[in-house]
Amino acid sequence: MATSTINHIVIIGGGSAGWLSAGLIAAQPHLTHNAKVTLIESPNVPTLGVGEGTWPTMRQTLKTIGISETQFIRQCDASFKQGSRFDGWCHDAKNGESNEYYYHPFSLPVAYQSLNIAPYWFAQHNAVSFSHAVSSQTYFCDQNKAPKTHMHADYQTHANYGYHLDAGKFAQLLQQHCVDKLRVNHIISHVDEVISDEDDYISAVQTSDHGLITGDLFIDCSGHHGRLIDKYYKVPLQTQDHILFNDSAVAVQVPYADDEQEILSYTKATAQDTGWVWDIGLQSRRGVGMVYSSKFESTQGAKDKLINYLNTTQSDLDLSKLTIRELKFTPGYREQFWHKNCIAIGMSAGFIEPLEASALVMVELSLNTLLANFPTNRKAMPQLAKRFDQQTHYRWQRIIEFLKLHYVLSTRTSEYWQAHKAPRSIPSALIDNLALWRYQSPWLNDFDRAQEVFSAASYQYILYGMKQLPQFPQMKMPAAIIEHFTNSQQDAKQGLAKLPTNRQLLNHIKKFGLQPI
Repeated sequence: MATSTINHIVIIGGGSAGWLSAGLIAAQPHLTHNAKVTLIESPNVPTLGVGEGTWPTMRQTLKTIGISETQFIRQCDASFKQGSRFDGWCHDAKNGESNEYYYHPFSLPVAYQSLNIAPYWFAQHNAVSFSHAVSSQTYFCDQNKAPKTHMHADYQTHANYGYHLDAGKFAQLLQQHCVDKLRVNHIISHVDEVISDEDDYISAVQTSDHGLITGDLFIDCSGHHGRLIDKYYKVPLQTQDHILFNDSAVAVQVPYADDEQEILSYTKATAQDTGWVWDIGLQSRRGVGMVYSSKFESTQGAKDKLINYLNTTQSDLDLSKLTIRELKFTPGYREQFWHKNCIAIGMSAGFIEPLEASALVMVELSLNTLLANFPTNRKAMPQLAKRFDQQTHYRWQRIIEFLKLHYVLSTRTSEYWQAHKAPRSIPSALIDNLALWRYQSPWLNDFDRAQEVFSAASYQYILYGMKQLPQFPQMKMPAAIIEHFTNSQQDAKQGLAKLPTNRQLLNHIKKFGLQPI
């Protein structure tokens, strides 16, 4: 580096991670002291495009980048997501079918900021599920309602929501906006060589078609390839397949039976003997896939289970017209995410599995952490890198524990599910928490960082959805508590009366748009 200041940020790789990085950085030049942004993208990189879920954080991300919700929904085949539904995760299916399900909605339990209402629900757990008792949003999900009406402006909401989107179209929208509106320099070329200085900081990359591209800070968004963090710096991946076994998936794009078929307001996750099936509803089609472990299932077996699921959900499908794609991944995350002047963001940093849609939110969290602690001088990088790594490691560990929770609590009896319950496969922190939660409910002190990935509310939804009630003395229901439960039910009734369906609102947005903020 000729200078110690950070004047040029170079992003390697496009896709959702690369263009989100470019957008959030370029849209906030005051945080980077007007650093120039260049994104280098290899030509002809295939995009999965089976449908991807976001968290509610994506609303603020899109607002910050400067993309209207109407434009986003129209161009990305996007739909509204209000949480996840888990079908058949608690017990084995009887006669091949299971009607048992529970929700992890995006809305917090009623009165959550001031009261842990879960212990008061225990006495009535046989009458109403936890999520239906404390969150009106689960009723909206039951009837595929939208989280808002056409009277709400861009990103405004009645119920908390994220999105389902086509990842390929999303990257295209971000690319167009970043180049046309935010002046991101876009280079399409292969990176042939990485060049570093005497301190082993990257000073430039040699491209096939555009020569030498110099930079001060390099962000690796090259996916599993890890062009900088892995191929150049050799930062190893800490594999997690001893905790979470899934390493494969088969996926397919499924057309709707007709243009008015209802669109799910949630990600549907249906348990199978050797994994689970995701079902995501976009505007024009569904994205469906079977996630599984190659230790317990063959590729053909996974395809057979996926086809069987498709036949049970849409009887008139012409399977001969569908293309099933095979995916392989190694669950894990890097030992370091920020090494020298290289930061791994997206799948180059790590990937576990699609459960609970943590991939894109980790991109958002990583970028927000970087921008809140942006290195104005190269000399500050070692300390900032250490802080960044500590925070990112903590987040990955919490994600792994939370995902593992879904498997540990199941009473399903196949070898795959029983292996997940083996004590040696369960993180010690989760073992300790589960021992504690036998006698009390998760609450704010269990997860007390300012930016937790999953709150105590999320743990409550999974624990009580999976029928894991603590040994807890029955509590009397004072009038104030009864009022909270009553208000939740009234909110549900009112919302069901005025909210359109997902399909109805999306059709309106395509035709008329939403009001700008």
